[in-house]
Amino acid sequence: MIVNKKTKLILTIASVLVFLLLIGLAESFLDPFLRRILNVAGIYVILAVSLNLINGFTGQFSLGHAGFMAIGAYTAALLYMSPALKAMNFFIQPLIWPLSEIQIPFFFALIVGGAVAAVAGFAVGAPCLRVGGDYLAIVTFGFAEIIRVILNNLQGITNGPLGLKGLPTYTNLWWTWGWALFTIYFIKKLVDSSYGRALKSIREDEVAAEAMGINLFKHKTLAFVVGAFFAGIGGGLLGSLLMTIDPNSFNINLTFQIVMIILLGGLGSITGSIVMGVTFAFLMEFLRFVESPMNVFGMVIPGIAGMRMLIFAVILVITVIFFRRGLFGQKEFSWDWFSRTGRRNPE
Repeated sequence: MIVNKKTKLILTIASVLVFLLLIGLAESFLDPFLRRILNVAGIYVILAVSLNLINGFTGQFSLGHAGFMAIGAYTAALLYMSPALKAMNFFIQPLIWPLSEIQIPFFFALIVGGAVAAVAGFAVGAPCLRVGGDYLAIVTFGFAEIIRVILNNLQGITNGPLGLKGLPTYTNLWWTWGWALFTIYFIKKLVDSSYGRALKSIREDEVAAEAMGINLFKHKTLAFVVGAFFAGIGGGLLGSLLMTIDPNSFNINLTFQIVMIILLGGLGSITGSIVMGVTFAFLMEFLRFVESPMNVFGMVIPGIAGMRMLIFAVILVITVIFFRRGLFGQKEFSWDWFSRTGRRNPE
């Protein structure tokens, strides 16, 4: 049975309302530890869906997401911090004017942070998209490292290696999942539009897409700019959640985590990015015990840092072997799919 458009709209609105109700209940009554994991999960969803636009739907292998996150995090933090807090952080070298006196609401700070990251996405994407494949991955990885080095040395703007401490904790479930819903909605609408079809055609065959009149530079740059904007938003939310940021918070390991999420979920699958983003956030916390000393049958095994990532690497290898397109492939959740599944499995 195919669900008609009116029914789909009603179901979607009802689902969003139920989801918002659950977010309100979780924010009010859930344990702080679980709330924190859910906040991280929402940020992972924003980052994974935005990177999937570049890597999955456009077929451009980027490793520069951590750089865009860092730009968004620092920009937003410098805008929503109070002048007094800035003075406390910049005790070695004062923060430059007018940043030292500016303080704007968190929402607008996030928007500006995302916009600055989007400008950086254009500045990087425009020249870098002349190359592709592994070369593009190397160039974008270099960009992320350059950003980290610059942040370490701009003492009068970023406070250098000391970073920014004691940031206000504006981030909560409303912020993270509100932005996650908007990210999903925006990118879903984009990939379903004529621009999205053009991006998918570039992914499948650039030569054929160009022969059909698609402007490769325009569409590739669009994907980079949109992806960078939402990465900047995610970075701003993460900085406020952690209450501290420094250049080493945005190293290549963070990008690899997001890449792992979209590879496990499926390149070109928003549904896969959402499910694996939430799963990854919970597993990162619940697997902490493997990095702590353990007593197994009287044998003391010392804790080894990084064991969680080793487990994820093994999971990724197994997934690639048995599910070459990820767990979801390029499939997406839809009410039609839900309806068909229900009819195939009657009670």
